Amino acid sequence: MVVLTGSSLTLEQMNEILYNNQSVTLDEAALERVQKSREAVESIVRNDKTVYGINTGFGKFSDVKIDEKDTKALQLHLIRSHACGVGEPFSEMVSRAMVVLRLNALLKGFSGIRPVVLERFAYMVNNGIHPVIPQQGSLGASGDLAPLSHLALVLLGEGYVWKNGKPEPAENVWKEHGVEPIVLEAKEGLALINGTQAMTAQGVVNYLEAEKLAYASEWIAAMTMEALFGITDAFHPAIHEARGYKEQVDVASRMLDWLQGSRLTTTQGEKRVQDAYSIRCIPQVHGASWQVLTYVKEKLEIEMNAATDNPLIFEDGDVVVSGGNFHGEPIAFAMDFLKIGVAELANISERRIERLVNPQLNEGLPPFLSPQPGLQSGAMILQYSAASLVSENKTLAHPASVDSIPSSGNQEDHVSMGTIGSRHANQIIQNAKRVLAIEALCALTGCRYHGEDEMAPKTKAKFDELISAVNPIDEDRVFAPDIEKIAGLLGK
Repeated sequence: MVVLTGSSLTLEQMNEILYNNQSVTLDEAALERVQKSREAVESIVRNDKTVYGINTGFGKFSDVKIDEKDTKALQLHLIRSHACGVGEPFSEMVSRAMVVLRLNALLKGFSGIRPVVLERFAYMVNNGIHPVIPQQGSLGASGDLAPLSHLALVLLGEGYVWKNGKPEPAENVWKEHGVEPIVLEAKEGLALINGTQAMTAQGVVNYLEAEKLAYASEWIAAMTMEALFGITDAFHPAIHEARGYKEQVDVASRMLDWLQGSRLTTTQGEKRVQDAYSIRCIPQVHGASWQVLTYVKEKLEIEMNAATDNPLIFEDGDVVVSGGNFHGEPIAFAMDFLKIGVAELANISERRIERLVNPQLNEGLPPFLSPQPGLQSGAMILQYSAASLVSENKTLAHPASVDSIPSSGNQEDHVSMGTIGSRHANQIIQNAKRVLAIEALCALTGCRYHGEDEMAPKTKAKFDELISAVNPIDEDRVFAPDIEKIAGLLGK
């Protein structure tokens, strides 16, 4: 059980909630803050104070005063009109993350929403009620308006939720649970959709997948080194300590650990003086990608516990301030940085694949790892596929955050495009996973050729794990299923 407080949620806890279906509960002190904030909103409505989003229109309509009798209708119109996301839906995992993150942000008690709405969110998490949310349509400021509106629709008994992998009308699901939909009160619609939870939810899933992939890239690279009689001197601690980057030092240490006891690796001068950069510079390149992950983790954990709607309510309602915490620029930058870091893991992996298949570079392995060169093509087109994915990543890695298009009559004249960056980061991660899967298959075949009994104990264990899923390249076959099987293993 993860206790949500609004200020202490970690990526490790999100991993438990998302991948192990851990349930959530709400901190009592946080609910008290939420109630006080709600009382402030009700006071504003009773006293007819003019406050953005409570009794005014939205965006360019912020100067339009709304009568007290229409404040509920205002919130309903807001959700319906803003639910215009398009395209394929986010994964159910991302949808679950979005519910958790919006719940956690509202628990901070700055948003004026009723506790009953947050309790319904917790019910959704604990009962696997995950909204169907289209991926496209967010500018990343004023927050993720379109995606979060589709999330909010479900509370109202509208829209769709995932059921057995397919969309099901939310109204039907609430009836099955014997629960009435929520009727929104003043400000609640705005509180639900003014935030960065779509880009951040996808960002959380991105990070958790990228971290696993970064670790996997090291044992795959270690197997490649064994298939190519790689030189381990390049991982000597003194080299990396002399430069001073912790992540680089750590990668070098882990590489030596993976390769300890191998009879396939060599020392400098034994076969050659030094390896190519894609082998020799593994700590430098992979370490730099780990630096990116460190940065992204820090920004995500701040945003996961941030108040990102507008206006925010402080001092029991005495101070209600309109600002711009919904602007997604910090996460937009983080996701663009993540794209580059993961793309480089794939980039250097593809160069190692080339060394495994190229007969001029692969240390006596069969040309293209073919069991019958000429008659059988072996891994020739596997390298093509890897090259294609790497090239695609280069276009996806173009930063989304450098773009901005004005909206709402130029009232919202600078936006982050952070949700686009987050979505593209996920595409890069999936591409990189398949590139590394191809490297793993080629390295597996190379190690089998040289003799897997000569491998280091730790890489041999990974070899055995792979062999249980796929065969080495012992004859030409359809390799697409093998790539997907290995990619699936890399995500665990």
